Amino acid sequence: MRNKLLFSSILLAASVSLSAQQSATITLHADQGKQIIPKEIYGQFAEHLGTCIYGGLWVGENSDIPNIKGYRTDVFNALKDLQVPVLRWPGGCFADEYHWMDGIGPKENRPKMVNNNWGGTIEDNSFGTHEFLNLCEMLGCEPYISGNVGSGTVEELAKWVEYMTSDGDSPMANLRRKNGRDKAWKVKYLGVGNESWGCGGSMRPEYYADLYRRYSTYCRNYDNNRLFKIASGASDYDYEWTKVLMERVGSRMNGVSLHYYTVSGWTGSKGSATQFDKDDYYWTMGKCREIEDVIRKHCAIMDEYDKDKNVALMLDEWGTWWDEEPGTVRGHLYQQNTMRDAFVASLSLDIFHKYTDRLKMTNIAQIVNVLQSMILTNGPKMMLTPTYHVFEMYKVHQDATFLPMDLICDKAQVRDNREVPMLSASASKDKNGVIHITLANVDTDNAQNISLDLQGQKISGVNGRILTSPSINDHNTFEKPDFVKPAVFNGAKVEKGQLKISMPAKSIVVLEVK
Repeated sequence: MRNKLLFSSILLAASVSLSAQQSATITLHADQGKQIIPKEIYGQFAEHLGTCIYGGLWVGENSDIPNIKGYRTDVFNALKDLQVPVLRWPGGCFADEYHWMDGIGPKENRPKMVNNNWGGTIEDNSFGTHEFLNLCEMLGCEPYISGNVGSGTVEELAKWVEYMTSDGDSPMANLRRKNGRDKAWKVKYLGVGNESWGCGGSMRPEYYADLYRRYSTYCRNYDNNRLFKIASGASDYDYEWTKVLMERVGSRMNGVSLHYYTVSGWTGSKGSATQFDKDDYYWTMGKCREIEDVIRKHCAIMDEYDKDKNVALMLDEWGTWWDEEPGTVRGHLYQQNTMRDAFVASLSLDIFHKYTDRLKMTNIAQIVNVLQSMILTNGPKMMLTPTYHVFEMYKVHQDATFLPMDLICDKAQVRDNREVPMLSASASKDKNGVIHITLANVDTDNAQNISLDLQGQKISGVNGRILTSPSINDHNTFEKPDFVKPAVFNGAKVEKGQLKISMPAKSIVVLEVK
């Protein structure tokens, strides 16, 4: 059952000062939850792009930077705490230029390559199949492999699947053993190409649909491994692409991807990651919330051809996209991460929770040093971003039962004729019966007084954490890595069987209700 947003009729201009206190009401149907929020909704994405891999995840065993078998210790531990459920690799656009055999065997023998998509960087292929899959094992997350359809062959992809997943006496399995890994890895998710309409081959959907059928045929299930095959899907508003794939591929695919970025446009400046005003902030909230309409329309097309929802929608790239930080390498997409980005994460996750009858995975772009990152590094220095903190606070929703709610709040009309609710919320019940409620007060200037009625649930106590900062532009730096971080929240109390919550302006809260 989808979460209903019931808004008051008052339209508030974002540029107009509101009263000091706003009020909202939530009716939470704690006894009506049926749908599970798959942990994969909290998936991550690591592309060979800038310093995401080299210097971000991987420094090599001989680095002066503390590492665990070549993986940065600080980054690894931060990701372990995040409970990453699934990690997509090696791209993105990079995937369709990546030839996996260049990344196996002794590192000194691996050929270098030019990363043509992202800045022309020379990479030494020291991070390849073994390094990625071993990292996933160490993190306890599911690997999601993006296969090369744009410049690669059917044979190449077929052999890669065999190399990774075959435990038999087969040529590729024996090559893997020669390279130091006896037992096959478990690889569930396989992307058959990436953005095939663009950097993955500039294809028409009809042509790609035939290619998918061909390539996927030879991606075999070896031994006990069962592939979940994902077709290269649409970019945001391209509903025709989804229609063609559903018509021509249908049940041959287990999932179809979708990409959506909160971005002002694809030409010229995308705007500074840190220098923006309230008008820009509210526009961003409107743009990120528009993903709900996009998801809904793609789902409606899929429903026409697949009423039983056997084909999953996989939003395997999403997040903010701003201009690169001044002084950084062009094409490396290194951007700062402010409270504005934290709100994009919060509002987006709230939306994703509502559509998990069809939406089974999302992967934010990207995990380290690229776009809306969890983590930023600079040589030996590392810091967590506000977006990281949202994911860490919201991880309580992973594999929990989604609880529908009715929410009544004020909303603002913002630039480009979009409407933005001043409050966003989501709730779930975990396997131990504990209810978690996440709330985001989008309003930059005004507190929210919230009355929350938990129907079907008695309340014995509540505790919480809050993420907020004096300015919506605030962010962490290597000099002040803890400037923005969660703190204890004491603004919720039980009154006559209801929760009364007082949320400061521009704040994100997670509550645990018992």
